[in-house]
Amino acid sequence: MTKIKVLVIDDSALIRKLLSEIINSQSDMEAIGAASDPLVAREMIREMNPDVVTLDVEMPKMDGLDFLERLMRLRPMPVVMVSTMTEKGSDITFRALELGAVDFIAKPKVDIASGLKQYGDEITHKIRIAKSARLKKHVPTVTADKSASADVVLASVSNRIASTEKLIIVGASTGGTEAIKDFLVQLPPDCPGILITQHMPEAFTKSFAKRLDGVCRISVHEAQGGERVLPGHAFVAPGHSHLLLKRSGANYMTELNQGELVSRHRPSVDVLFRSAANYAGKNAIGVILTGMGKDGAEGMREMHNAGAYNLAQDEASCVVFGMPKEAIAAGAVDEVVPLKDMAKSVLYKLSTMGKISNRV
Repeated sequence: MTKIKVLVIDDSALIRKLLSEIINSQSDMEAIGAASDPLVAREMIREMNPDVVTLDVEMPKMDGLDFLERLMRLRPMPVVMVSTMTEKGSDITFRALELGAVDFIAKPKVDIASGLKQYGDEITHKIRIAKSARLKKHVPTVTADKSASADVVLASVSNRIASTEKLIIVGASTGGTEAIKDFLVQLPPDCPGILITQHMPEAFTKSFAKRLDGVCRISVHEAQGGERVLPGHAFVAPGHSHLLLKRSGANYMTELNQGELVSRHRPSVDVLFRSAANYAGKNAIGVILTGMGKDGAEGMREMHNAGAYNLAQDEASCVVFGMPKEAIAAGAVDEVVPLKDMAKSVLYKLSTMGKISNRV
């Protein structure tokens, strides 16, 4: 078996050592080098030709973002960012994802040595995803581990409350921060209310929502629970809780739940989609975007069975064609659409449902 060659770039000698140890403890990967700054890394990339690079967001001699921008322009390769869990760190991280980084790892705020070791499984998992992620080449499909279903958080119901208010329900994972942004920026300010689950640590979801709010015509918020879901407003699941749709009389409401992990995640797309099946039924439009694994496939199937119309991002425009592929295989998807056309397709479907004019 050919091992995944990983180059570690970080100005902290401790982080370089710990990341290298974590990587070298895996049978399918090896740390082929460690660089203390981007200038050293540039030469090591030329000499060693790594498969994946881990890159600190704040670096000496050359800003990590400047280095990433040049790297993706001149020699595109999978990059996993190693980010501090601060507002500044999250802003830089989202910019790195815009520039082409596949994913990111959040550095622990305290006790870095034990924290990184604790995150070892996540780190190596994301390196494996990055190795197979789409840059400009084909993306292999990766299957997620079997795990709990949405039953552990929310029971499925058969008797649904009738309503005419429409909703858009979105799920994504790896590559999803940019895909969600590209989708939302095209939506008009009077579009139906939107609920979003994106797999992301809790230190980053507030900044993610704030960033979207700054570029979209709709208002975007990190869900707090108990908000009324109104047209022109989108709610992002916080990283510490499942986001669910509920009803209060004639109104749609948000609810947060800190129950068990579902499909290895909290927040889980399956949980959000099931709640949409339970409380919105045929008035929901489901959208599943790029992501690793199968979270969302079962929940989207339940939405489909409840009468919802579901769309999946196509393979060519996905960073990782895992979640959409699983939803398609489950028979949950009505339409497969390139990311650039997703908003147009959703708005067209809404126009046929008599809710909104067909425009972007």
